[in-house]
Amino acid sequence: MIDGTRGTELLGLTPEAARVALGEWLAARGEPAYRLRQVLPRLWQRPVGSWADATELPATLRTALDEAFPLFRLTLATRQVSNDGTEKFLWTLADGEAIESVLIPEGKRRTLCISSQAGCALGCVFCATGRMGFRRNLSVTEIVGQVRELVLAAGAPKPTNVVFMGMGEPLLNWDAVDPTLTILNQPDGFGIGARHITVSTVGILPTLAKLARRPEQFRLALSLHAPTPTLRRELMPIEKKYKLPEVLEALKQFRRRVTLEYVLIGGRNDTLEAADQLAQLALPLGALVNLLPLHPGGAPDLTPTGRAQMIAFERRLKSRGVEAVLRRSRGLDISAACGQLRVEVLSRSKVGAQQHAGVE
Repeated sequence: MIDGTRGTELLGLTPEAARVALGEWLAARGEPAYRLRQVLPRLWQRPVGSWADATELPATLRTALDEAFPLFRLTLATRQVSNDGTEKFLWTLADGEAIESVLIPEGKRRTLCISSQAGCALGCVFCATGRMGFRRNLSVTEIVGQVRELVLAAGAPKPTNVVFMGMGEPLLNWDAVDPTLTILNQPDGFGIGARHITVSTVGILPTLAKLARRPEQFRLALSLHAPTPTLRRELMPIEKKYKLPEVLEALKQFRRRVTLEYVLIGGRNDTLEAADQLAQLALPLGALVNLLPLHPGGAPDLTPTGRAQMIAFERRLKSRGVEAVLRRSRGLDISAACGQLRVEVLSRSKVGAQQHAGVE
């Protein structure tokens, strides 16, 4: 568990900053120069759960490292495994908050969907996280920890792809997401290629520009979900602040192709007319359109689009010259919708507490 009560949080530093901090500390102890080459990889490249596990180091050095630089951990509260191989993790944080990660295996690809906030302030009507409200931003250590814990799991290969599509809006927590991207990507960090790291956003214009200025080829996915400002305002309140035309114009800052994420909701945004309107937005950008089935666990009062209509929507886009992919729903037999597991676990906890207190 992350307690933050002692020592320096190395895992919240970029690899270069961690190298400097460790180098100065080791030099002050009179350690030989090669110790830094032994210690630094134990943060991300070949991580250890505690310094005691770094048995190539002298016992006295391990004890000193544990005092100066304790390795903070996330606490696994719940893990669910779907019949299709999707895994959902609910992590408990030091202050009692909970966040989710989802691991999606597909062939040789292992995509980890991570959270950047506990809860979310945006209130998108189709998202369980948005319905729970905003709790707080996550620290760099808490975001990176979601990846690190999976790498630490016995016998598990590290994720090949990371997507910021879990709980929260990453561009509203840029101060933590920015260094996290560096840790994920750099060779001294997790060494995941920039093109295998995707940031999903509703379109927070000030920080969208900051992401565009980064030199790496990180991928961008825009949570669009409606082809017109009017409909988008009904589904996503953020439209009142950052208007769709302005957001689409901002996407032109990116040198790489962007993806438009579009959750299909029965009777709301899934008509062929909506497909035509979406095509008009996607074509000038050369964007890929990701069509996503509505996960019933995320918004029980909304109706998923039927399979036949989803296929018709996809075909209509392709007939207009848009590259579109209809994704299949994963984890339908577990609480795989964003925020769903956290809501369910907390609800069960409240019911249990009420029953224990004699409340009906």
